[in-house]
Amino acid sequence: MSAPNPFIYLASQSPRRSQLLVQLGVEHRLLLPDANEDSEALEATLPREAPLAYVQRVTDLKLQAALARLRRRQLPLAPVLCSDTTVALGRAILGKPQDAADAARMLGRLAGRSHRVLTAIAVGDGARVVRACSVSRVKFAPLSADDIAAYVASGEPMGKAGAYAVQGIAAAFIARIEGSYSGIMGLPLFETAQALRALGALE
Repeated sequence: MSAPNPFIYLASQSPRRSQLLVQLGVEHRLLLPDANEDSEALEATLPREAPLAYVQRVTDLKLQAALARLRRRQLPLAPVLCSDTTVALGRAILGKPQDAADAARMLGRLAGRSHRVLTAIAVGDGARVVRACSVSRVKFAPLSADDIAAYVASGEPMGKAGAYAVQGIAAAFIARIEGSYSGIMGLPLFETAQALRALGALE
């Protein structure tokens, strides 16, 4: 059996995903977009798109862009890991809030209800791609307007799907979790480890 690849590329600006790879013991280098790449455009939703189809499609687009980036920069070849997380309330997709008012609106919709967190991953080396998706369920406790306002004022909701971070202050709002905690954070470790092993990037 051949030795695992000495490192992988992580095509994500999320420090949480990098921390989770460290937890797995995976040596990785960041493969971030160029200044002229419109990364946010990749995350646009299509009309009537289901959350699962959306998160898988966006992850595939991210991987295609990252592999093209790797070739363009003429970097050493290694597997590339991409991931995308979305929060779904029924068929409604709750992405990253555009501003504080949007964050408060999302949190008001989640308060006292259960929702799904879907995180898709795709690992490719230019010849093969391994894909997986983690689906977890999160139950929020009821939140008052003051609770929501104070959380939004903390700044934590910005840049987070569904306007919250499970590993942050929002942990005080979460009554129950079913599924993958690391998946809710943004990188499901079980599925990621399996994908990396399939590509020979992890023992």
